[in-house]
Amino acid sequence: MNKASKGFTLIELVVVITILGILAAFAIPRFAGLEREARIATVQGLAGSVRSAATLAHSLSLAQGLAPDASVTMEGAPAPITMANRYPEAAAIINTLVDTTGFTFAAGVFTKDGAEDPDECSVTYLEAPANGAPTITVDVDLC
Repeated sequence: MNKASKGFTLIELVVVITILGILAAFAIPRFAGLEREARIATVQGLAGSVRSAATLAHSLSLAQGLAPDASVTMEGAPAPITMANRYPEAAAIINTLVDTTGFTFAAGVFTKDGAEDPDECSVTYLEAPANGAPTITVDVDLC
């Protein structure tokens, strides 16, 4: 009677371990670089939210026929939004957003927490000039 052999031979195990090592050598650097890309995507997403919120507040001001510097009340906002030239003031733009988790806000600038240099991984909101729109700048140089 022949006993059927069970298990793997040493050479089969060595080949499998070698293949896994080669795959890991290519995959690990690829996944390690995703952290920076995720921060960049988060900053760009916040910039889109800030643009949308400013536009919504502007639309509310126009639809309600308010004076250029009159405050508007947005649904879900924690406080009335202080306006300048029918757009949110720099200090009030944060009140137009529901969730800014992962960011620190000061004077119209949202900086990404955990970035290599938070000042170089940010969204800046500058108030609208007379008869103009606000300027929203995205900086992702050192995210």
